[in-house]
Amino acid sequence: MALRELRYFGDPVLKTVSDPVTRFGKSTESLVADLMDTVAAPGRAGLAAPQIGVNLRVFSYDVETLKGYVINPEIVELSEETHEINEGCLSVPELWFPTVRAKHAVVKGVDLRNEPIVVEGDDVLAQCLQHETDHLDGVLYLDRLTQERKKKALREARGKDWFWSR
Repeated sequence: MALRELRYFGDPVLKTVSDPVTRFGKSTESLVADLMDTVAAPGRAGLAAPQIGVNLRVFSYDVETLKGYVINPEIVELSEETHEINEGCLSVPELWFPTVRAKHAVVKGVDLRNEPIVVEGDDVLAQCLQHETDHLDGVLYLDRLTQERKKKALREARGKDWFWSR
């Protein structure tokens, strides 16, 4: 188990659709453990496998008192009610922009035994579930910004040390 190095905006793995997990064994257990260890660092709410360079459909979350992971997640429900919520990303550090997200989300997937699990939440947890599932589809939160906000975000990103650095 380890705190894994993050990938940053510009790394092609972040814009690639992740492959489903088809083998459940030691390597999947190790990946989940690394995702859980890495998301547990202060200031983190969620982490998808591509953010540590692994092109598999797995993410971890650590929102308030709820911690866990989902393998092969699929969003099965989003509320019609949305809100603008400030959003950032570990792969786009230091940038926060209002992003429209559903206020409630339900994700279905499996655990390490390939048994079905469901995670649902409101507000910040709903945002996290949507954000991390987006990562597995090669979508960054920047892609969900209004055109004006996206231009501003890209301008600001170009001035950061991490921009296109890995």
